[in-house]
Amino acid sequence: MFLGALKLEFQGRDIVSIEDFSREEINHILDVSSSMEPLSSKGSDMLKGKILATLFFEPSTRTRLSFEAAMLKLGGSNIGLDSEIASIKKGENLADTVRTVENYADAIALRHILEGAAKLAAEFSKVPVINAGTGAEEHPTQAFIDLYTIRKEKGKIDGLKIALMGDLRYGRTVHSLAYALALFNIELYLVSPESLRMRKDVLQTIKTKIPVTEDANLETIMPQIDVLYVTRIQRERFPDAAEYAKLKGAYKIDLKTLHNAKKDMIILHPLPRIDEIEAEVDNTPQARYFQQVGNGVVVRMALLALVLGAVK
Repeated sequence: MFLGALKLEFQGRDIVSIEDFSREEINHILDVSSSMEPLSSKGSDMLKGKILATLFFEPSTRTRLSFEAAMLKLGGSNIGLDSEIASIKKGENLADTVRTVENYADAIALRHILEGAAKLAAEFSKVPVINAGTGAEEHPTQAFIDLYTIRKEKGKIDGLKIALMGDLRYGRTVHSLAYALALFNIELYLVSPESLRMRKDVLQTIKTKIPVTEDANLETIMPQIDVLYVTRIQRERFPDAAEYAKLKGAYKIDLKTLHNAKKDMIILHPLPRIDEIEAEVDNTPQARYFQQVGNGVVVRMALLALVLGAVK
C-alpha cells in the first residue's frame, strides 16, 4: 500500500530542509503518515533492531517525546544524549559527536541552537540525520506535521487561505511551513509586528510561487481564512530582553477575536503556547493544536520508516 505508482527514494536520506522536498515527495510522506494511523494504536515491529539517537542541545518536550514514541511504536529503540554531561561539555565539536554517535545508531534526530547545525551533521554522518529544529532557521518535521493536520482536517491543502501569525522572524516552524505551502495552490497572509516580519530570504522565495500578503490585519482577514497558524513570541531568540518585553503579548487569540471567523476555520499552534491563545479557545470547534500534537507521532513514524527503508 506504500508503493503506489511513485518511484521515490527515501531510504538513507537526510531530512535537513523542507526545501529539499518536492510537492510529490511531500504528498507521499503525508500518504504514508495516514497509513501509520492504525499502527500508532496497535504497534508494529517494522523497525525492530533499529536504533534512533536523539541529540538535543536545546530543551524539547513534544519533538523529542514524539520521535521516541514513534520509534517505539515501530518496534525500534532510542538512545539519548544529555549535552550537560556529555563530551560536548568538555569541548567536543558537533562533527566529532556525530561521527561517534553514528556507530551506535541507525539514524540521528538533531536539535541544536545554531543554524546550519543539521546540515553540518549530515555532511559528517554516515547514517540519516533528521533536523529536529536548528536555531531560528528551520523545523522541517514540524512542517510535515502541520501539512498533515491541515489536509486531515480540511480534506485538502490546495485552494485554502492560510494565515501565519506571531513571530515570523525567529520562528523556525513558520519558515519551514512557508516553504512547504509555497508548493501548493494557496493564498498566504503574514500577520506580525513590524520587527518580527518574515525573514527576507524566506519571503523572497515564497513570493515567486504563491500570493503573499505581508503585514495583514487579522481582524480584516479573519472572515476569509481557512487556517490560522499561531506562534509564540520567542524570548530565547531575542538578543534584546527589552525588545521582547515590548512585543510579548502583541497578538492574542480569544473568543472575541473569533467572533467573525468561519465555523470550519482551524487554529494550529506548534506549541508551547504562552499567552497568545487564551484557554477559553481550547473548547471551540476551531481549536486543533492538540490534535496537531497527536499527529506528530504518526508523521514521525512515517519519516523514520521511510529513511530507514521499512517502507518505500
